[in-house]
Amino acid sequence: MRQRFQWRGGNRVELMVDGEAFFPAMLAAIEQAHSSLQLEFYLVISGKIMDRFIRALTDACRRGVQVRLIIDGFGGRHLSRADRQRLETAGVRLVVYNPLQLNKLTRNFARDHRKLMLVDERLAFIGGTGLADEYWLSERAGCPWHEVMCAVEGPVVADLARLYNRLWFRCTGQQLPPPSAQPERGRALMRVTTVQGLYQQDIKVAFLNHVNAASERVWLATAYFMPSFSIRSALRRAARRGVDVRMLVAGPYTDQFWVYHASKRYYRRLLNAGVRIFEYQPRFLHAKVGLVDEWVSLGSCNLDHWNLRWNLEANVEVVELDLTRQVEQLMLADLEQCAEITAAEWSKRPWHRKLKELVWALISQLVLKIK
Repeated sequence: MRQRFQWRGGNRVELMVDGEAFFPAMLAAIEQAHSSLQLEFYLVISGKIMDRFIRALTDACRRGVQVRLIIDGFGGRHLSRADRQRLETAGVRLVVYNPLQLNKLTRNFARDHRKLMLVDERLAFIGGTGLADEYWLSERAGCPWHEVMCAVEGPVVADLARLYNRLWFRCTGQQLPPPSAQPERGRALMRVTTVQGLYQQDIKVAFLNHVNAASERVWLATAYFMPSFSIRSALRRAARRGVDVRMLVAGPYTDQFWVYHASKRYYRRLLNAGVRIFEYQPRFLHAKVGLVDEWVSLGSCNLDHWNLRWNLEANVEVVELDLTRQVEQLMLADLEQCAEITAAEWSKRPWHRKLKELVWALISQLVLKIK
């Protein structure tokens, strides 16, 4: 069943930038939970961060809180058996979405890429983080990953709970009670948007509609810059009609080096159309944020070919002046730490870089043809 959500007024939304901001807030919210905790994360890796969450969730179970955790079968493969046992022994209902199996063949590509935490169905955290040290406590080069989350209260939280409950039913066959309507908490107008593989692509449709109607700016930050043809075309058209179009993409630090090289095949036409491209330098840019005029979209979706074809994704759209200004300031600060790629510079890159980009682009095209 297709599941589309309506715009909801009266919400409060708080932007949190990087793990040192959002992880303490998430852990504090878990400590204050009274009735239920519902978590859904793609990347879950045993380590310092996960240990803190396991201890907080264990304490919540001791208080009588109902704790449910959905992890992805691929993204959660580095959650150790010992940590899984700790969670289950404490009373956490742990569910693995689409466990990897050889006989599934290409169905193994279908992944739950959403990042969502609900506290008593009144407070939600949504964005792009995983439960992994890379987002805060890792000292590896390119870390901690640059990421954003937001805390949300108000009527839109019930829609996020419905989204979670539907996946829980799909995975377990257990029907959870419908969420209660939430009172108004602020002034933000918000809507939940999703991707469910090729079946439903509301995040992409919403972004395209706003880009096609943009009058002032289209700023997009994304970790993996492999946008679909329709998005590339919309970006070029917007730039040609005088809209300020800027792409903030991952620079030399990335966890998918092949995407970093394959994505370069799109630069030339975008640059020639007037799109400005900035590669983030200090560490891995993992955030997924769209700012079109005064409209903001953020969440788990990178708007790349792979996300849109295979994944479950969840974003929130927000129209609220304070958040718009915060996102604007965040992106302006990030731009100062980027290297801008110009059309003149791009045309002069050496032949061996062009060859590497061509090889990885061809490989990516072959991968995308997998049925």
